[in-house]
Amino acid sequence: MATPPSPSPSLKPVQTRSRSPSTLPSPPATPSGKEKPMSPIRPAISLNQPNSKKGSSKHNKIFRRVRAVFRSFPIIAPACKIPVSLHGNRLNDGHVHGGTRMTGTLFGHRKSRVNLAIQESPGSLPILLLELTIPTGKLLQDMGVGLVRIALECEKKRNDKTKIEDEPIWTMFCNGRKSGYAVKREPTDEDLNVMQILHVVSMGAGVIPTGDGVDQPADGELTYMRAFFERVAGSKDSETYYMLNPDGNNGPELSLFFVRI
Repeated sequence: MATPPSPSPSLKPVQTRSRSPSTLPSPPATPSGKEKPMSPIRPAISLNQPNSKKGSSKHNKIFRRVRAVFRSFPIIAPACKIPVSLHGNRLNDGHVHGGTRMTGTLFGHRKSRVNLAIQESPGSLPILLLELTIPTGKLLQDMGVGLVRIALECEKKRNDKTKIEDEPIWTMFCNGRKSGYAVKREPTDEDLNVMQILHVVSMGAGVIPTGDGVDQPADGELTYMRAFFERVAGSKDSETYYMLNPDGNNGPELSLFFVRI
């Protein structure tokens, strides 16, 4: 007796799913439904090493410790408004005898401490970066009134071979009045970003965009003023930077005196 053939298994049609082309993720939306603006891309740092660059400093750890203490000091807003003649001991061509021309930049948010960067040229890394306990907006306002003289003093130690520009902290006097402190520090990424943005600017003043364009920072706009400075070394314990006015006009002027006593 022949066995009946076994029924063949039922074949189910295979459903193929076409892949949709890959799409980029959409930007995150804010609670109001608007797309959040993307953060700006910072320019690559292409600043040159200064000719006078030395080896790695032995005082970096001291600088960081002193800066941490310095951050705890309050911001002081001195009244640097003593009227002084703008045509004091300057030559007609705006050059100080025996000086070396440098680039100096005052920058910072208007309500926060002002920074001073000294460079060999606008396209080089800073050779000196100081943070002063004066709000940026206050100092720039006082410079518009008259000549501002800032004296930075520190104690001279016996048998100490530290160069004057490597001193970590200074007592600051503005037009003869004690006005807080100044501290030397290493440039941060934000400092280098500012220097990179301004590397084609030889002199001038203005506002650096923060990038988001939505809300203004709580400490105000990021402002800057750049000019040529004449560096005059009196001795190993004294050094002066004179800000030069273009064409000998009556623009803002600043003098910085470094003294070890």
